[in-house]
Amino acid sequence: MLSKTQMAQITQINNCWILSGDVINSTAGDILKASKLFNIVDNTSVDFADVEEIDTTAVSLILEWKRRAANENKSLTFVNLPENLTSLVKLYDVAELIS
Repeated sequence: MLSKTQMAQITQINNCWILSGDVINSTAGDILKASKLFNIVDNTSVDFADVEEIDTTAVSLILEWKRRAANENKSLTFVNLPENLTSLVKLYDVAELIS
């Protein structure tokens, strides 16, 4: 059985990427790798509603996804951000980059 900190998943349903589990340093690489298989279409959203634990790595993932979307001339939004992730985004002064 996987420990709690090893559990993370990202899935794509239509134009929504759904994250679940822990988005932390030990899971971010797998999440990023899996997301590279997903298409970004106009108005793609990344939903954090099922995320249990996050750390600063989540901010890095968001910025990487925004770069990818910009390179593909697509829009990408983030929904249901946990309060602690919103705080980290403000702390690192990158809120305007992810909105």
